[in-house]
Amino acid sequence: MHESLMTTEEFEELARAADRISEGVRLEFIDGQLGAKAMPDGDHGRIMQWLIRTFLLFRPELFLAAEQGLRVERYQKGRARPDGALADSEAFVGQGEWADPAPVLLVVEVTSNDQDTERRDRQEKPRAYAATGIPIYLLIDRDSCEVTVHSSPQSGRYEQILRVPFGATVKLPEPVNLELDTDPLKNWVR
Repeated sequence: MHESLMTTEEFEELARAADRISEGVRLEFIDGQLGAKAMPDGDHGRIMQWLIRTFLLFRPELFLAAEQGLRVERYQKGRARPDGALADSEAFVGQGEWADPAPVLLVVEVTSNDQDTERRDRQEKPRAYAATGIPIYLLIDRDSCEVTVHSSPQSGRYEQILRVPFGATVKLPEPVNLELDTDPLKNWVR
């Protein structure tokens, strides 16, 4: 963990200001470090639409909330805005911009064409989500054309990591318990 240059409260104030003046980035605060998340392109948006529809068809009691801010990491000092957070349909009702992650069953990140993908999506976010106890981290990696399922969070890391190429069927374990046919993802890569 790095030494933080700002408090969580200072970050939240900065993020609110950035949201008002910038249309191109969203800020996150993970592992004491400020990060910027690029706004999604059309293929990224289509992947999220596909996932929302898939979960709606097979797990209609759940909702994949796009861009829901979550308090993450140990003691919830971090702030992340996953591309999707799967939880009971009422999980975020009445919560503010940075919600309690306790009801989240799965978070989704879809890689974007930016310089921070390696560090943030493949290194920092798995650690932050595991430390928070989120059962599954689903990474849709458009660079490698792979889906990675991180599961079984223990001691701040995911014990199980499964990578499959786009086109394979991947099992999302409990508590989601769903087989995901990733073949459509081939249509939405650069």
